[in-house]
Amino acid sequence: PGKVAMLSSEALWKQVQDDINANPDARKLLAADAGRYLTGATINIVAGKKHLAPSGDPHDYVSLGPYWWPNPAKPDGLPWIQKDGEVTPSFYEYDSTKLETLCFAVPRLILYARVANSAPHARRAGTLLRAWFLDEATRMKPHLRYAQFVPGVCDGRCIGIIDTTSLIFLLDAVTHLDFNPDWTPEHLAGLKAWVSQYLDWLRSSAFGREEEAQHNNHGTWYDAQVLCYAVFCGRTELVREQIEKRTQPRIAAQLAADGAQPHELRRTLSLTYCTYNLLAYACIAQVARDSGTDLWSWQSPNGRSLRAALQWMLPFYAQERAWTGKQIKPFDFTSAVLPLTLARSHPGNALPAQLEARLETHPWQRIIFSKASISGRTVPGTTRD
Repeated sequence: PGKVAMLSSEALWKQVQDDINANPDARKLLAADAGRYLTGATINIVAGKKHLAPSGDPHDYVSLGPYWWPNPAKPDGLPWIQKDGEVTPSFYEYDSTKLETLCFAVPRLILYARVANSAPHARRAGTLLRAWFLDEATRMKPHLRYAQFVPGVCDGRCIGIIDTTSLIFLLDAVTHLDFNPDWTPEHLAGLKAWVSQYLDWLRSSAFGREEEAQHNNHGTWYDAQVLCYAVFCGRTELVREQIEKRTQPRIAAQLAADGAQPHELRRTLSLTYCTYNLLAYACIAQVARDSGTDLWSWQSPNGRSLRAALQWMLPFYAQERAWTGKQIKPFDFTSAVLPLTLARSHPGNALPAQLEARLETHPWQRIIFSKASISGRTVPGTTRD
């Protein structure tokens, strides 16, 4: 009761469970990933905090812009300078690392609880969720006023809102978590209330309005967050309005006629960012379909469409064509598994046979997102997705 799937259906979860149980190596890897977080201290925003937000409140989320470095030409390094695609070592000292660890751990605990029928894994998922979102002593406040600050430049930026994109996939996994003594209907109601408060901040704050106006993947991910959070906390009246007023005009303005993504192609990690943006659109299209809008088949008045964007990317994923854009780090194909899985759930999106086969060899990546695999950034305690 009270559970509404956002992205992945119960049928898909059961299929993934069966695939993992039929593959001893996959089950062993999932068990190891989930097992790292089964015991020990909870992951929360307060414990061991190295840097406070300017507010001085340990419950306020604070993160550092990942691609900013001390200026070597200045004695104090200020103001910091940007190196696109190159993660500064200090990035890992802030709350973004904790958040990504939580978003790595909880879906894997939930999935392994189902794969192995393990009550301890399910209960641990509930404990971690309560520590981050609900428990007064350790909960995060539902805003990102101090996300992705840059020393000597600003104490927070609108584009820091992209820090919480992994919450979409954590919440999707929560819809498949069975109730237990550490995760009750009351706890779920509390999480929905937190998400609703965060949704209000996204829609009303200056940072939220600025992020919504971004022309690249930041704007797309803003839409994806608003839509998925609205579905999760039961505010579905927001879905159609966001799609019609924001997402459809965004498709018309952001994509090229042939389906290319010009804003993402300018990046130093262009294949990574094209994939990341496609994932945001795939999430939006999934939510839109459940609300009665077929966004994959929709075409803007100037001829732009998501289906063209998907078709433009397929030859590169299928290794039929070499990527010619800049890509300063190796691309991990597993980061394309989730957007392709979401896309192929629509009957109008056919994938090449070799891609269909490759998706089947990555069972849990079909339902679980990893920012570590798509960004190359590390999650403590893991070496890979």
